[in-house]
Amino acid sequence: MALRLSGLMSGMDTESIIQQLVEAKSNKVKTAKKAQTKLSWKQDAWKDLNTKLKNLQSKFLSNMRFSTSYSKKVTKVSNSSAVSVITGENAVDGVQSLEINQLAKTGYLTGGVVSTASGEGATALTKVSDLAGGFTAPGTINVTTGNKSVDINITSDTTISDVLSQLKNAGLNASFDAKWQRFSISSKESGSKGDFSITAVDAGGAQALSAMKLQVNLNDDKATLQEYQKYAAYYVSGDRAATIANMQSMIDKDVASRTESYLNQYKSLTSSLKSAQDTISAIQTKYAGTTLDTAENYEAQLKAKNDEIVAINKTLNEDTGILTEQEKKDLQDKVTQLIDETKDLSTKKADAESLASAQKSETELTKQIADVEKYVDITATTVDGETTYTATAKQTLKDEVENRYYNKAEMAADAIANYDPTDTSSTGATKVSGQDAKITLNGAVYENSTNAFEINGLTFTALNETKPGETITVTTEQDVDGVYDMVKNFLKEYNSIINEMDKLYNADSARGYEPLSDEEREAMSDSDIEKYEKKIKDSLLRRDENISSVSSGLKSIMSSGIEVNGETMYLFDFGIETLSYYTAAENEKNAYHIDGDPDDTATAGNADKLKSMIANDPNTVISFFTKLSQNLYDKMTEMSKSVDGVRTFGSFYDDKKMKSDYDDYTSKIKDLEQKLNDYEDKWYKKFAAMETAMAKMQQNSSSVTALLGGS
Repeated sequence: MALRLSGLMSGMDTESIIQQLVEAKSNKVKTAKKAQTKLSWKQDAWKDLNTKLKNLQSKFLSNMRFSTSYSKKVTKVSNSSAVSVITGENAVDGVQSLEINQLAKTGYLTGGVVSTASGEGATALTKVSDLAGGFTAPGTINVTTGNKSVDINITSDTTISDVLSQLKNAGLNASFDAKWQRFSISSKESGSKGDFSITAVDAGGAQALSAMKLQVNLNDDKATLQEYQKYAAYYVSGDRAATIANMQSMIDKDVASRTESYLNQYKSLTSSLKSAQDTISAIQTKYAGTTLDTAENYEAQLKAKNDEIVAINKTLNEDTGILTEQEKKDLQDKVTQLIDETKDLSTKKADAESLASAQKSETELTKQIADVEKYVDITATTVDGETTYTATAKQTLKDEVENRYYNKAEMAADAIANYDPTDTSSTGATKVSGQDAKITLNGAVYENSTNAFEINGLTFTALNETKPGETITVTTEQDVDGVYDMVKNFLKEYNSIINEMDKLYNADSARGYEPLSDEEREAMSDSDIEKYEKKIKDSLLRRDENISSVSSGLKSIMSSGIEVNGETMYLFDFGIETLSYYTAAENEKNAYHIDGDPDDTATAGNADKLKSMIANDPNTVISFFTKLSQNLYDKMTEMSKSVDGVRTFGSFYDDKKMKSDYDDYTSKIKDLEQKLNDYEDKWYKKFAAMETAMAKMQQNSSSVTALLGGS
């Protein structure tokens, strides 16, 4: 920065002089900043309008172009507190009778209040062995849901969180409320088949259930009582061999079932492993002697090639005669070459992805096969090139199954021996058994595990049981109002947008109005600033070419005829028209009105032709509006297509160009400000030099005067 002296010798107001000199130059900076501000406002205006246009396309037209959106029917019920009904596309019109005989229930167990041996509150991290109740040894409990039976092993280190995880793995919902110190366990599905039981397999399991307060009164839990009774029948006191003999068929069946399950797992795993290995081998053979790169690197190369193709095509498309025919041919040949290269890269990318996936699968599958082989011996036999597999249970599997059945029989016998049907005392745990829902529709009885029934295109959801002798009337008919409202809401949205575009395009000129500088804003009130800037903002899209193009495109489609059943039809054939030029409000002359619309004061008194046609000739209405919506949708897609360097896909305005122009202004302003600073420094240097020279002249004058004897 130049030395800044303030006229000490000359007595001149150098600051004012320099500021006046700089003022002319600074106007260029202010002009650029104002232009950038105006562009920013224009961007905001278009962003808002663009959002509304996309909403029209995605929310309305995207659905209305499909006939299924018009296949609306409505169902009314005489007792909505007992049943709700959802009407499907295939629902049959008519009146039906319905009774709700029984609601579905989900099996639910609420545990008693647990306590710890130390007296502290239990948490998810509390060990079962630390709960009061005497659990000291490892134990096993069994969870049975439908046809699924899962054992849960509990050791001295098992926490409440561990138990919850295993209950969930067994197919139940489970949680522990630390505030109320209770377990909550429920079936994942309602109905009798979704009910569950939690029983002790051994003495340790019984202790664990007691400590966790999950044992229930057998009088209240039918599922658990039946489970204990089933296994108690096989137990011979003190005789393991006899007990196992009694259950041998069950044991053999379970061993056979598990063996078959392991065999199926093995076959599936080995098949998948071979497929993975074949893939690896094929790809490695294909690229023998070369190195296959990663899929990510091929993706990057593909992008570069595609960008080059786009650039060349742009050059060819924008050529105004500058390129010679040979140059054009060379560029076209280059595009062909690049396309061939992208095909090769695409193949390599796909192969790289397949290789990585296959190698990962190989590792995982090998481990899973080893786990299966712990329990079964697999024998492979190949005949005529076809391999078959057989599995034989290992002793490990047999022992595991026998121990489980014996322990459960012993525990069941003990539970039944201590069972007193007259004892209704509570242990603190309560159980609600699952049951199926039952309804009677038109005299036919239907049962389901949930309260929802899908019958003849209707979905009934039972809410409450009907009273004895009560019959609910169910009436299904065409939803005329639903189709009408869909068309009406579309037109409302369309009118709002088309009116806004007309208003923006026909806005008054704001000639002479420019964005305010900081100094200008300081001299005005907030309300005056708001009014001033609104004048500018309202005019920003006046005579905008993009608005004109989009607006004209939409208006053209809306006014065009559409062929329906060999006849050309227009919106006015459905009682939908614009108002006359003289009666329509300013900038609302292209809005459509529905005859008979009670919410439209301009047409409320006319006959409602649209609603009548929906009720009497729905197919014609559906055919017309699906085609109209498709035409509008396609037109909007065409108008919002991507233009390289100018517009992104889905944009109805030149968003890329606007951003580029905005960035150019930023660079221009920075450059102008630097030049202004340099200009200012230049003048400060000149005035500083003048002051210095005058100081020297003053000094020399004084010296001469002294020599001449002056005073």
